[in-house]
Amino acid sequence: MGNADFGYPSANSYEGGGGGHRVAVPPPQPFIKSLKNTMKETLFPDDPLRQFKNQPPKKKFILGLQYIFPIFEWGPRYTIDFFKSDLIAGITIASLAIPQGISYAKLANLPPILGLYSSFVPPLIYAVMGSSRDLAVGTVAVASLLTASMLGSEVNANENPTLYLHLAFTATFFAGVFEATLGIVRLGFIVDFLSHSTIVGFMAGAATVVILQQLKGILGLDHFTHQTDIVSVMRSVFTQTHQWRWESAVLGCVFLFYLLMARFFSKKKPKLFWISAMAPLTSVILASLLVYLTHAEHHGVQVIGELKKGINPPSIMDLAFGSSYLTTAIKTGIVTGVIALAEGIAVGRSFAMFKNYNIDGNKEMIAFGTMNILGSFTSCYLTTGPFSRSAVNFNAGCKTAVSNIVMALAVMITLLFLTPLFHYTPLVVLSSIIIAAMLGLIDYEAAIHLWHVDKFDFLVCITAYFGVVFGSVEIGLVIAVALSLLRVLLFVARPKTLVLGNLPETKIYRSVDQYSNAKTVPGLLLLQIDAPIYFANSSYLRERISRWMDEEEDKLNSSGETSLQYIILDMSAVGNIDTSGISMLEEVKKNIDRRGMKLGLANPGSEVMKKLNKAKFIEALGHEWMFLTVAEAVGACNFLLHTTSRKTKSVSDDDESQKWTNNIV
Repeated sequence: MGNADFGYPSANSYEGGGGGHRVAVPPPQPFIKSLKNTMKETLFPDDPLRQFKNQPPKKKFILGLQYIFPIFEWGPRYTIDFFKSDLIAGITIASLAIPQGISYAKLANLPPILGLYSSFVPPLIYAVMGSSRDLAVGTVAVASLLTASMLGSEVNANENPTLYLHLAFTATFFAGVFEATLGIVRLGFIVDFLSHSTIVGFMAGAATVVILQQLKGILGLDHFTHQTDIVSVMRSVFTQTHQWRWESAVLGCVFLFYLLMARFFSKKKPKLFWISAMAPLTSVILASLLVYLTHAEHHGVQVIGELKKGINPPSIMDLAFGSSYLTTAIKTGIVTGVIALAEGIAVGRSFAMFKNYNIDGNKEMIAFGTMNILGSFTSCYLTTGPFSRSAVNFNAGCKTAVSNIVMALAVMITLLFLTPLFHYTPLVVLSSIIIAAMLGLIDYEAAIHLWHVDKFDFLVCITAYFGVVFGSVEIGLVIAVALSLLRVLLFVARPKTLVLGNLPETKIYRSVDQYSNAKTVPGLLLLQIDAPIYFANSSYLRERISRWMDEEEDKLNSSGETSLQYIILDMSAVGNIDTSGISMLEEVKKNIDRRGMKLGLANPGSEVMKKLNKAKFIEALGHEWMFLTVAEAVGACNFLLHTTSRKTKSVSDDDESQKWTNNIV
């Protein structure tokens, strides 16, 4: 039945016709070459060096320059029409970046001017090194909140502002180093462990916490809790009711209503996106004029105060490498760096999909890392590609990253000449701007969708949300990531095994649970293993296969049908196997042999075949019990069943004839 060189039997070979399909065991490869191929596929799936092959040295240099600095690739093709679009988009996002930058710096418990610094240098660096045409670089609320939460737990920003500021620069430096390192060593897939459900829940929870934190500005409170959980925030708010300032609350609610209405109209008519984009800046201008004309700062409305004129001062000497809080800065940098990467790359890929172009995740990481490293040297704190700013950039019709350069130049002009105009800007308006922006991050529709599609993903999402809101930002993130990893481990440790049946009038075999008309084959148990076989699941699979056999035998015995004779394992979905998995198969074979049955394998992959061959399992199993498809395995087993049945019947007839002859004699 089949041939000795790993032949899969065909229909002809069952009847002595010879021939049959041949299974090819992959030719042996040296260990170093095999390891090299595995590492290349893991770290360089996009093969970034393919464009350098067979190129002269000068061309390689130019290609290398374009790879590191994409601006040299698209820059020569830049046109005046592109510039017109980028100019409009850059001015539009600058109108959003200036008030947002000031607001988010306050959220991070940093001097407001740092928000403007961080919207000047990093966008220029990204315009040269980034691969996205639509990403608008700047500070983000979640990273600002994380910075305030993690650094604030060790150093009070009000009591020791200089140390806190230096730790913020240091955390930004380590965030940049971490991001760039991930990109250089091609480990960008680590960010993928932040699943979609994790990000939805985490962002919504962080947005809720940020909104609650803004109650300090809305109510005009001087003292507020440094904790981020909802219980501490509510306790801090309602134990200071005697210090609530109605003037501040009224002003905040009025401008919050204005911002939300501007967003509503922009959503109703997308062509009027600029109304929502300009709303934060117009709010700042109107509120500053109102405070200036009414002297509201003397009546309970807090204002920003003086902002230093001038562009970014150097801060490389302020990095606190010798501080006793260096560990806190490193931890803050890594956590905020991961969140910034996840948001920036996700936003960049989303808009790239709309415009039908690709961005390189690893190059993006290097760009983010570089702009944060250099940003930490120039009085900036953590930046990435925020969704709100990038959406405005996209809707404004940007064509290239030049829109970031235009935005940076607009911010530079503001730093050089316009900062005194922000003296009377009320803090309550900044709180309103943050609240309006954060409401857009609470994606309840995505959570409802998760509930309908995948309950476990919804559990991860809601756990992340409540972890952030009732615990802390770090706790919520850790719980959500842990649940996501637990799900991955469960998939690996408890893979599905499916009983297959034949679809009538075909040679197709599918799960009997999925297809109600699929019929099991008498005397055969067809099982499909739905995952690679590793040490983590080998024991489970051994026990599960044994249980399937027991259940099938009990069912056949109770119905009086043909007894179970053959077990066929469909290995189509088994991409790999380790030594524990091979040992499991050997134990399964011994168990099946003891029961007087036969084991067959259908369609094992090349990697599995290579290891089974080296372990001499195929030799022990018998080459004839390796099949190309489940249909061929069923055909071979049916042929054997019928042959055995004929032989048994022939022997039985001979016995009866001998008895009849003896009686006559």
